Parts: sequence; C-alpha cells; structure tokens
Amino acid sequence: MLRLAAALGATVTVGALAVDRLSGPEPAAPGAAPPSRGGGSGAGPAAGPQAQAARLRPSSYRLQPMTAYAPPAFRRAVPPVRQRPFLSMSGVGRSMVLTFDDGPDPRYTPAILETLRRHDCRAMFFVCGEMAVDNQDLLREMAADGHVVGNHSWSHPLIPKLRPSRIRDELGSTSEVVERALGAAPLWYRAPYGAWNRHSFEIGAELGMEPLAWTVDTLDWTEPGTDTIVRRAVDGAAPGAVVLSHDAGGNRSQSVAALRRYLPELLDAGYQITVPRR
Repeated sequence: MLRLAAALGATVTVGALAVDRLSGPEPAAPGAAPPSRGGGSGAGPAAGPQAQAARLRPSSYRLQPMTAYAPPAFRRAVPPVRQRPFLSMSGVGRSMVLTFDDGPDPRYTPAILETLRRHDCRAMFFVCGEMAVDNQDLLREMAADGHVVGNHSWSHPLIPKLRPSRIRDELGSTSEVVERALGAAPLWYRAPYGAWNRHSFEIGAELGMEPLAWTVDTLDWTEPGTDTIVRRAVDGAAPGAVVLSHDAGGNRSQSVAALRRYLPELLDAGYQITVPRR
C-alpha cells in the first residue's frame, strides 16, 4: 500500500507540473470576443447574483495517474484530446440538442425547466461554478428531470488568456461543485465565448470531459427580441443541430419566452429534442 501511494503521488506531481509548464498567458484566439457573458461579442457585464464564496481551489481534484502508468485496478478511460469541439451530433436521426449557458439563475432557469418538463424534453445546461455553488437545488432539479449538466468554467473568463493552472482551476472548481451536488462530475464542457485552446482541450480531457460547441447561435444574449430568437432557432433546425441559448448572465426573459414558442414548433416539425450520450 505504501509503495502504491508513493507511486500515485509521484505521478500526480509530474502530471501537475507538465500541465503548468508555461510561464506566461496564452495569446487571445484570433477573432475572440472581449469578455462578456454571451456566446458572442459586445455584451455588457453580467447581471444577476454572484456567489460570495471564495473560488474553490481544486488542486487535487480528480488528479489521477495517467492510464499507462497506473496499476490495472486504477486505470480509467479518458476522452481523446480533441483539436476542435463538437459542433453537432451525428447519428441521431431527426433530433436536435438544446443548450443553455451561464446559469443556473433562479430568475430564469426554473421557467426554462418548467417549459422543458411540460413538453417532456431533455436539454443540456452548461453551468458556471460561481452561479452553481449558490444554486445547487437547481442543479439537482436539472438532474432529476434527466437534463445533462455541463461545465462552463467558474467565472466565465476568456480561456486563451489564462495560464494552464488557471484553466484547471476554472474547470476543476466547477466540476467539483457539480460532483458534490449530483454525485457525478460533468462529462461535457463548453469554453466561454467559444474560445478554446490546446490547454483547455488537454485539461478538459484529463477531467473526463468532451468539448461541445454549437451549430445554431440564437444570439439571445444581445436581447434582440423574442420573435428574432424564435426565428433563429427554427430557421437553424436540422438533424443533429446544437442550439445555443442562455439562462443567466443578463436579462433572459426573452430567452424564456422564446423557448415557450420555438420548442413546440420544433416538435410539430417532427424534431426530437435529445441530449448526447456517453
């Protein structure tokens, strides 16, 4: 047992050093948006409650030895390190995926959950740790209804500007909150603003998560009006499409109202609303 503990500790130390071997911040991705809470660029600062608790420091969160160096009993399967996120789902027939970012927010998330429940549909919620930590009841409600809870970082930063250790902190802290609330860590994550880099793919895979982007951006965070959000969701409908909306990060009353309209329209058009399986 002592030999095994020593071996595991050494492996963890080497892995942690390898992840954070760069000393400076990463350059911003070409065309990356300035910090805002929406999926695109130009939005103002976030509105709504902010967690007062200090950000968690998951320095040992889910750090496990790499599969090749672990005894058989400790080996685990990890996702491949992707070079780009998934933009759509393949092999799902006439199905679509609805996703909601930045929550949970007690002002808007319950209404979205109620609409999905009324139509017996499942969706994905990419949550921010600073919102999730004070709204764990909503995380549990999502899971109880069969929705997928994904990781959207802790504080919604521009990932390519962060050191690898900070990326680990952002993703690991959020995964830890979700795991504590639901008993299982997220299997999917989404980079804020859709800005990914190599380190985020590597660290996400190490934490057991696959990266998911989107096919259809409703741009609801710009508050373009309920009619416009509905039109974008319906016009972008296609087999395997992933629709991006928001349930937090600003006034999301238009997003709530739009879902009540476009969800039944998609169902009437013969689409099934589903979630990816892993």
